[in-house]
Amino acid sequence: MTTTDLSPLQRPSGAFAMLAVDQREAMRNMFAEHQEEPVTDADLTSFKLNAARILSPYASAILIDKQFALDQAIEAGVVADTCGLIASADHFESAHGELVGEVSIDRTVEPHKYAALGVKALKLLVLYRPDQPAEGRVEMVKEFVEQCRAAGLISIIEPLSRKPLGGGEFDWDKGVIGAAKELGSLGADLYKAEIPFHGQASESDVRAACAEITRAVDGPWVVLSSGVPEDIFPTAVRWACLEGASGFLAGRAVWLSCIGSADVVQSLETDAVQRLTRLCDVVDEVVTAQRTTA
Repeated sequence: MTTTDLSPLQRPSGAFAMLAVDQREAMRNMFAEHQEEPVTDADLTSFKLNAARILSPYASAILIDKQFALDQAIEAGVVADTCGLIASADHFESAHGELVGEVSIDRTVEPHKYAALGVKALKLLVLYRPDQPAEGRVEMVKEFVEQCRAAGLISIIEPLSRKPLGGGEFDWDKGVIGAAKELGSLGADLYKAEIPFHGQASESDVRAACAEITRAVDGPWVVLSSGVPEDIFPTAVRWACLEGASGFLAGRAVWLSCIGSADVVQSLETDAVQRLTRLCDVVDEVVTAQRTTA
């Protein structure tokens, strides 16, 4: 069980209500669905900085990538003082027909340098494929955790269930649980998990699978929103928290529908703020209730 002070990423209730804007080429594709002209790097940077400025006052922490916006966000001071800053420390490469097909530790995100600049945590994405050896994933996570620890930073890992490279049948939900069992006790301070069934199964099935994650992870864990419809994400978060999750670190369920808006900034200021504050209320309510009944 982690003994690291996680309060820089938490709300007063102890819940995590964290926003992710670290999507890279996936975000470019999101914009491309709504415009004919090419989506530039500047377009992505502008959106990320606007989202950080507008939404960080309502989030307990925000996750930003170095490729497009981390340094700019620090220089411009767009992250609210009340919001912990998390830096993505993963390097993505397209492979196997996937935008993110291979992942490694981003060596340009120097832990000590960014700790001195006010970053509170680093995040590492890990691809879990059932037909690939565990050793590479395990060693990468262990190295990442040690680097964070040496710099006094909170370590967050984000395993994603992915199809086997060798083809054949693929049980995505089994991979979500398998990743937690393989990587959830390697010392990371916080585990970021996909919601079983993408939240689109019965309450009993989703909650039972979330309970499995709780048993597998040696420490607190939160959920992400990719693959979960925006309108059901708050309910899915509630179910996960009722079974041991401590909140969320999510982006799409908060800001994705803003991208196609005629006025993106206004949509962030209204719709996205409303969605984020609703999610904050959900995690505060569940986490507080569990603490009082414990």
